[in-house]
Amino acid sequence: MGLTTSPVSDSQIDKQHSLLLRNLKLFDGETFQEGKAVLVENGKVSLIVEEDQLRSDVANAEDLGGKLLVPGFVDVQVNGGGGVMFNDEQSTDALATIANGHRKFGTTTLLPTFITDSFENMQAAAGAMQDAIKVGLPGIRGVHFEGPYFSMERRGVHAAEFVRAVDDGALDLFTQDGLGATIVTLAPEQVPADFINALSNAGVRVCAGHTSATYEQAVGGFAAGVSGVTHLYNAMPPMMNREPGLIGAAYDHSDIYCGLIVDGHHLHHSTARTVISCKSTQKIMLVTDAMATVGSDKKSFNLYGTEIFVENGRLATSEGQLAGSDLNMMDAVRLTRDELGVEFGEALRMASLYPATYLGLENQIGKIAVGFDADFALIDEAADKVVRTWIKGKGANS
Repeated sequence: MGLTTSPVSDSQIDKQHSLLLRNLKLFDGETFQEGKAVLVENGKVSLIVEEDQLRSDVANAEDLGGKLLVPGFVDVQVNGGGGVMFNDEQSTDALATIANGHRKFGTTTLLPTFITDSFENMQAAAGAMQDAIKVGLPGIRGVHFEGPYFSMERRGVHAAEFVRAVDDGALDLFTQDGLGATIVTLAPEQVPADFINALSNAGVRVCAGHTSATYEQAVGGFAAGVSGVTHLYNAMPPMMNREPGLIGAAYDHSDIYCGLIVDGHHLHHSTARTVISCKSTQKIMLVTDAMATVGSDKKSFNLYGTEIFVENGRLATSEGQLAGSDLNMMDAVRLTRDELGVEFGEALRMASLYPATYLGLENQIGKIAVGFDADFALIDEAADKVVRTWIKGKGANS
């Protein structure tokens, strides 16, 4: 089915596998529209039609009360959620808990992120991801390995005991079948260029992060296959007048994607506005870098044996060192609009279409369009709150 100009009735819809969403405001990933209805069949958008083309007797219709339907958010950096950290438990149950913790804030696709750890635990994380992909766990489309091939100086809260040179089996681990969309964050100056090149050629998205790279080393990494920067400005040298480093290299290369944590703790809002002024938002991905507290009532959790506390939205050790974030994607979109001055539709794209494009999924998610997966978030604009989500047409209340 495609666009239609004649009235749609029950007889045109496969009622057993269909869902009709009506009385809504639509942001389809490109424009805001009024007076539309969206038909979902077998988990995909099959029809977008004028509301007045619908007969009142169409079955399986849900009235959305005039709220805003948007493409579900895509978060490529999620360490934990729902009270669980991926590093603490490598299982489909843990991944389901993390995904559900973020789903209530509009995230319908995420990459659970496994931070610096032993090679054995990295293998366990890969196995859990393969299991999750095999059973079609809602919201899980791939994995992000953040570390362990980092600059010791820029490791942040990543455990020093696990920061190391490239493991013998790393290439096979990262490129094995069944992991879905895969990101590996590494310090380009700490690994051989041919390792980066082999990952990139195998379809892995390689990001630079937790790095002391000079401008020249960063550009060399880009040439080898680095295509993104993990949490720009954080865990890398500051941009200086004669030493622009990775930040300057990312600004200079328009094809490089950048993750941005806009919680106001990782970056001053002025700095984030500078990023947007210097780099096309089409290459900026809103990320949460979320920890276990998001989507749970927890006010602290354990990381490598150290207690991490949340206070006023900031996650840190007792000594005050930042340790991931307590940010969710709906708040990231709101802050991008309200504090960074980005038009609402563009802020939504930074949370959906642009990360989907980076992952190579731009023909499946990131828009509400015929043939795309029915991954949606329903926003109550008056409250700036996600009230419902759908993943492949299956709904859940937030």
